[in-house]
Amino acid sequence: MSRKRFVIFLFSLAILAIFNAFSLWSVYLLFADGNFGLMVTMIVLTLLIDIIALNPKGYPYRYMIPAMILLFILTLYPMYYTFRTAFTNYGTGHLFTRQQSIQKLLSDYFYIPESPEEFEFSIFIELDDYKPTDRFITLLKSKETGALFAALRPQPVTKDAEGNITLATAKMVQVSADSFSTGGVSYTLSLSPDDKILAIRATSGERFIYFYSPQDDSTRPNAPFYFSEIRGIWLRNAEFTDSEGNQVRLFPNSLYTTFATTERKYALRTETTFDAGRAVQETVVYNRQTNRTLVEEGGFFYDIDENGNEFAVEGYISDVGFWNFVRMFRDPNISGPFFQVFGWTFTWAGLSVLFSFTIGLALAITLNDKRLKGKKIYRTLLIIPWAIPAFISALVWRNGFFNETYGVLNRFIVQGLFGLEPIKWLNDAFWAKVSVLLVNTWLGFPYMMTVSLGALQSIPEEFYEASSIDGATKFQRFRKITFPLLMVTVAPLLVGSFAFNFNNFTGIYLVTQGGPAIVGASTPAGATDILISYTFKLAFEGRGQDFGFASAISILIFIIVAGFSWINFKLSGSFEEVSR
Repeated sequence: MSRKRFVIFLFSLAILAIFNAFSLWSVYLLFADGNFGLMVTMIVLTLLIDIIALNPKGYPYRYMIPAMILLFILTLYPMYYTFRTAFTNYGTGHLFTRQQSIQKLLSDYFYIPESPEEFEFSIFIELDDYKPTDRFITLLKSKETGALFAALRPQPVTKDAEGNITLATAKMVQVSADSFSTGGVSYTLSLSPDDKILAIRATSGERFIYFYSPQDDSTRPNAPFYFSEIRGIWLRNAEFTDSEGNQVRLFPNSLYTTFATTERKYALRTETTFDAGRAVQETVVYNRQTNRTLVEEGGFFYDIDENGNEFAVEGYISDVGFWNFVRMFRDPNISGPFFQVFGWTFTWAGLSVLFSFTIGLALAITLNDKRLKGKKIYRTLLIIPWAIPAFISALVWRNGFFNETYGVLNRFIVQGLFGLEPIKWLNDAFWAKVSVLLVNTWLGFPYMMTVSLGALQSIPEEFYEASSIDGATKFQRFRKITFPLLMVTVAPLLVGSFAFNFNNFTGIYLVTQGGPAIVGASTPAGATDILISYTFKLAFEGRGQDFGFASAISILIFIIVAGFSWINFKLSGSFEEVSR
């Protein structure tokens, strides 16, 4: 082996080692997070790349490694994840794993005991160019003992989807001799001659001045900043913990003008049950305030109120088997709208292909006439709808043509020309369907015209000359020669166009957003929704997100489109050479 090749080999080996180290680290993180699907994907992908890179016979496949990575990460794993999600109840109310939901029960829920210890409090903030900031220290004074405690700004623990803090924690440190220490920094209270605390100085240089206290009327001018920036963001869900482990929160019974000790509402305990005569111990969640065990059923933890009624507290992701698929047929509030959407999807795709192909073919036959002058100008003008981005055309049709009040169709034609009542293009189920078909036909006929024009020009002129000698009419020549030979080329494209329109999300969503809504539907189904837009609305819109049901519909869409693709391959003979 030459020196140059040896250096290249060492360099390749180093890159492979770095990749394997990154993969092992990723696998560890995914395992710790419980994401086993992506973990297995990473392991298989890493093993395949190692085999290809280290095995001399795998040399030709090394150039496929980037494509293989994209295939696994962007295609195979999303397919697995969608399939896995379709058999769960993942959605609103079921966004966390069971372990995460138990952790939320143990940490996020609290209650106030009958005789809590209350604390008056004062806020001391740090200024920046004489302007208040959200860097602050809270001083708490016990009403019972008069003991003084200090707490730095709480640290966020959990946040919601919008980034709002749902839980923040901080430690309470007792103040003695007008000073306290926390986090390795010492703080000293600055007092006025009448022993009023004016500021808090830190050995690290920060200075926090007295800013607000609900018990001090002189600080009322600072109340707006306190409510918006301090309490509204940091103290609303803050939990202070003293040296004995007691939790202290803002006290709702005092209209949040004081803090009070609270207790964790839920905890774990071990209970013994008997199954087939055998004693079985299991860990359960119980309410510390009522001492009642929470009921776990259907992916929910249910608590029991004083009247004995169950109410849901926390939900978690659980396997539901084929329930999401069964719902499509058994639940009347879902099956009715679903089958409307299902039927309209086929109607929409079929009519879109029919209308655009019919108009495109008619224009192609016209442009193919040798006697027509100015063909280039006509072709250029007729290709414009295809050249303009579809979302622009869809929005122009929606706002410029279909607007009920000032749209061109209603204002100048329906009302202006015929004097009729304005048509509710987007608010009536029938006219909304007409609207989306008009727009899609407008967007689709240039493509069909171009395809048909190319196919027409490939038909030999000798066929038409022979038919003319035999006395065939123009219609007979079209029916016996033009159309059959045209379909040999165009038929696979029509099947492909049908499959495209079957999933044509843009054409529906930009014009009608799937509306108007279907009356009585328990899901966000609209009269012009097709399966893909219905799936999108199930997952990201409506009263709640139902990712499990949306994934089940996605699988159904995949099966249907895969069927059309197979038909397309058969018609076009794409794999003829391979099959031989």
